[in-house]
Amino acid sequence: MTVLVTGGAGYIGSHMVLALTDRGETVVVLDNLVTGFDWLVSPSAELVRGDIADGDLVAGLIERHGIDAIVHFAGSIVVPESVADPLGYYRNNTSKTRDLIESAVKGGVKNFIFSSTAATYGVTGAEPVTEDRPLLPISPYGRSKLMSEMMLEDAAFAHDFSYAALRYFNVAGADPGGRSGQSTRGATHLIKVAVEAALGKREGVEIFGTDYPTSDGTAIRDYIHVTDLAAAHLKALDHLRGGGKSIVANVGYGRGLSVREVLDTVREVSAVAFPVRESPRRAGDPPSIVADSSKARAELGWTPQLDDLPTIVEHALAWERHLMRRNA
Repeated sequence: MTVLVTGGAGYIGSHMVLALTDRGETVVVLDNLVTGFDWLVSPSAELVRGDIADGDLVAGLIERHGIDAIVHFAGSIVVPESVADPLGYYRNNTSKTRDLIESAVKGGVKNFIFSSTAATYGVTGAEPVTEDRPLLPISPYGRSKLMSEMMLEDAAFAHDFSYAALRYFNVAGADPGGRSGQSTRGATHLIKVAVEAALGKREGVEIFGTDYPTSDGTAIRDYIHVTDLAAAHLKALDHLRGGGKSIVANVGYGRGLSVREVLDTVREVSAVAFPVRESPRRAGDPPSIVADSSKARAELGWTPQLDDLPTIVEHALAWERHLMRRNA
């Protein structure tokens, strides 16, 4: 059995590839390398450069490698960018996912794991949020992912095909072994931005919105270590391979942290008092979003191991120092 990982040269995808190869799985990575890096891919996996919408390419990979599962990470992920370029997001995240699902169905791939997002919920009005909450995304990014979930549900109803859509929250940190981490230049992830500021790679950090109805006026998010997230995908894969039904599940720690709390932790761990600038809210950002992940824990047997913000920050800092040495 072979697993096809789309976007496996990116941040989260490369960690999934490591998790798979660490346990002896045969892995093929399909990535166009527009935002990914070939050097992030585990040497134990085969990297193919190409587009997920290339039906002939995907069909060939499925047949040649005997693909039994697809783990789909490829896509665009920046909420404000999606507001400025909605059609680009619907093309990259929705239309191309539709093509990939079709290739999976035609090729007889029965197991599909989809990288979804908490952005499908929008402003929930309830914390922590459960999977049965109304889905009212407030950004094209969230809508593009929700549309993909809907296509998966319909495809699973019509074909011999099962899926897991994992709605995850704010991913951070890096591989504890130092093999992968967030490497995109100009990234917008808060912890990535903050550790770059702590190491002098940015002039400071910008807080977008200080007037939210939260304890300190800044937005609240549920931060999850990328290694725990990869572990959840492994559990979802085992669930589907074992004959489990299609599932939609949140993946987060169920603990909300404000922007100021995160920045304070980065300052403490790095021992650097980097400057902070306050700015207006960004379009598409909800005030607060925190996961209820009891479904993933109960039905997938997922148990996080790295639920500790200082540890997440330490791993992010270590990776950023590695990048500085590598790019020197």
